Amino acid sequence: MEPYYQEDGQTIYHGDCREILPTLDKVDLVLTDPPYPTWKQEEFKYIDGIIDPLLDIPCQQFIFWTPAVPFPLDYCGMYVWDKATGSNTQFELIYQRGRGTGYKIHRYITPHNTVRANWCKDVCNDHYSQKPLQLIRCLFKDADSGMVLDPFMGSGTTLHAAKIEGRQAIGIEIEEKYCEIAANRLRQKVLDF
Repeated sequence: MEPYYQEDGQTIYHGDCREILPTLDKVDLVLTDPPYPTWKQEEFKYIDGIIDPLLDIPCQQFIFWTPAVPFPLDYCGMYVWDKATGSNTQFELIYQRGRGTGYKIHRYITPHNTVRANWCKDVCNDHYSQKPLQLIRCLFKDADSGMVLDPFMGSGTTLHAAKIEGRQAIGIEIEEKYCEIAANRLRQKVLDF
């Protein structure tokens, strides 16, 4: 399959990760935020078993997940993302699989509007589930080095963080509008906050 975007070690594929994952070479880290069974299921194309393909990827993994539903895969550690906000969902869980153990709490403001994004030195990309750039960069510190994979890329925060950190990354996204947002982010000069 031809990449949607490829430059400076960052590659984006537009399509269903269940079809693209078997075609990829080995990766060293999966860091991803898949659709949840509790929120915007139709828009984000949630289906039961959506993260099951991650079972076949033998590397360290950090997977965001809702606290409202049990995590369906085995794991060896769990982090809590405290959103530092009074929103309906004040925290999300990040499950660590493969290698490493630990339990940590990370506090980062969600960049869901321009004011909050500016305050936390981030950007708002009009994605309902955008994760803070600084949180993703922080997770890299506990992660194996090498190729990063985000099979549910959204607006590309994981790839953007990888570019800042000098890491190669692959992102897969089923919605073309988010592929374009991510590609535009990657085309911009890297600014390290």
